[in-house]
Amino acid sequence: MSIDTFNDCLPRWRSHEAFFEWLKKRDVDNETIDIFKHHRIDELSFCMLKEGDLREIGINKLGVIKRLLYIIEMKNSSSSSDSDESSGCRAPRMLLNPPTCEPDPKLWKVFISALYCFLSLGVTSYVMVLAHERLPDISKYPPLPDLLLDSLPYIPWAFEAAEMTCLALALIWTLVLFFHKHRLILLRRYCSLMGTVFLLRSVTMIITSLSVPGQHLLTECKPFVFHSYKERLERAATIWFGMGMTLQGVRTCGDYMFSGHTTVITLLNFFITEYTPQRLGRLHNLTWMLNGFGVFFILAAHEHYSIDVFIAIYISTRLFLYYHWQADNHHASHHGKHRAWIWFPILTFFECDVRGPVPHEYSNPVKDFLSYWKKHQANLPKLPLALASLCLSTSSSSKPKGN
Repeated sequence: MSIDTFNDCLPRWRSHEAFFEWLKKRDVDNETIDIFKHHRIDELSFCMLKEGDLREIGINKLGVIKRLLYIIEMKNSSSSSDSDESSGCRAPRMLLNPPTCEPDPKLWKVFISALYCFLSLGVTSYVMVLAHERLPDISKYPPLPDLLLDSLPYIPWAFEAAEMTCLALALIWTLVLFFHKHRLILLRRYCSLMGTVFLLRSVTMIITSLSVPGQHLLTECKPFVFHSYKERLERAATIWFGMGMTLQGVRTCGDYMFSGHTTVITLLNFFITEYTPQRLGRLHNLTWMLNGFGVFFILAAHEHYSIDVFIAIYISTRLFLYYHWQADNHHASHHGKHRAWIWFPILTFFECDVRGPVPHEYSNPVKDFLSYWKKHQANLPKLPLALASLCLSTSSSSKPKGN
């Protein structure tokens, strides 16, 4: 769109004096109008004000703020509908309603998502132990026919190379998290998606037990025999804290449907490309190349069947795309929110405060931490007092009243 076309799409704004008279007709006091005059706020900038902007310029009375926000919302609605009726241009709607995400991400939701992911990986580790116990007898059940594995020669060091590509992607993702302004939202989404995918993997692993996919596993994989739950838990803890990686000395068999390594590599690639700007094309090419090489090395190692890798890619990408589509657009839907809590409780719980896509904004993490600490430290001393008053009120209300 050219500049001339963009200007033609803008509605006709009032002059400053006419705009201030318009505010007076809507019972806006002179003190607030003087503040607008001091900060040179005209009709266009007025339409883009948020609650934080009003407080920043010195408007702190709750009643005044609510009145102004109501006027702004009504004006934006009328301006957007008028512009849509007059022309097909979307510039006024985009200008009056710039995309926002979550203004104040809750830290406790991040902790819950991290705990959810951590426990999901623990459950997956225990299911991997059970799957190894149920590994079919290798002497009776040889590797199944596989179109790709039959034509791809076995490379002994390929699985370690796949894990190295996974570590490289994890390092890039850590740097993105560290410098991204909305790092709490990114971390929360990563943990919730990772936990959900691996819980699904726990189900698919234990339902059907496949024979080993490679000839080299005929000597390396033998069913474990555990005599107590304590031994199973110890083995699960080894897998859990070793992250199931061969580089950590963890060796597992039977956990084939679907590939956990492919899941992690694919999700890391998608998260990096989603939350970095398009101008970083070389970085995106690098992550996609690492993703492709990682999948190739997993197949070349003959540690998974081709169907394991295919299902892992399909489930990871579909869940990622659907999760982000719902998170970015659920606020615009006025119907079916109760149904969303039933069908997608995790997504709705974590993303209920999101108001649009996450912008590509970066900041100094040290300054962000200090500002976050200053913003919330005033509420920390109040927490014990609030809990104490709650306990006292509960105990007093539980006492029987005298006649």
